[in-house]
Amino acid sequence: MKPRIGVTVSRRSGWRVFPFMALAVWLAGGRALRWQAGHRAVDLDDVDGVVIGGGDDITPTLYGGELSVGVRLDPARDDLEQEVLRGAFDRGLPILGICRGAQMLNVVLGGTLHADAYAVHPSRKFNTVLPRKRVDVTRGTLLARTTRAICLNVNALHSQAVDDLGKDLRIAARDEGGMVQAVERMSDPFALGVQWHPEYLVYRRAHRRLFRALVAAARARQSRASQMDAAEAMAAEPRG
Repeated sequence: MKPRIGVTVSRRSGWRVFPFMALAVWLAGGRALRWQAGHRAVDLDDVDGVVIGGGDDITPTLYGGELSVGVRLDPARDDLEQEVLRGAFDRGLPILGICRGAQMLNVVLGGTLHADAYAVHPSRKFNTVLPRKRVDVTRGTLLARTTRAICLNVNALHSQAVDDLGKDLRIAARDEGGMVQAVERMSDPFALGVQWHPEYLVYRRAHRRLFRALVAAARARQSRASQMDAAEAMAAEPRG
């Protein structure tokens, strides 16, 4: 049976984003379920993995920051995704965090964020779904083995970024200004967070492989096998 993947999206833009997520998960061999605050009851026992999607900034008070005027927040989604992530870790569900999702993964694991990352890092700012930004992938990481790249062209739609790392996470990519662009766990359950939006880049193999790694880990969980071993095996496959 295809692994079922719960995908969190925004109440405002979920109708537009979810079809891209569903396609990416389907291409990887899974089936996506749409989760958003007020849309349907979240049942973590009904899925084999989760994607925490992109969207509005995370409320700064969740990581010790200060509220700023003019920043769009979604407290109901913050609550939902904290519950989903904590429940996923309790159940050993594999996790893929995308943009805001990577940041929320870090926060739930006790890390902090730069509320205005471009005020801290001398990184060139982009606001596009096109792959115009370059990120350098850390050698020896699962991300490097999965994408088979030491640099990637990605899109960028974010203002926040990881500052202090959460528990059991390591940095897997940075941009030219030193801003963290990806984080990952090194043991089960599988958890990978990327600052960009691979769901808009499925026409490129490296980005499709992020979803394939998640689905491979979800299949491993179904059979009570090692998720990291499954993700590594997928990364080592000759094609796809």
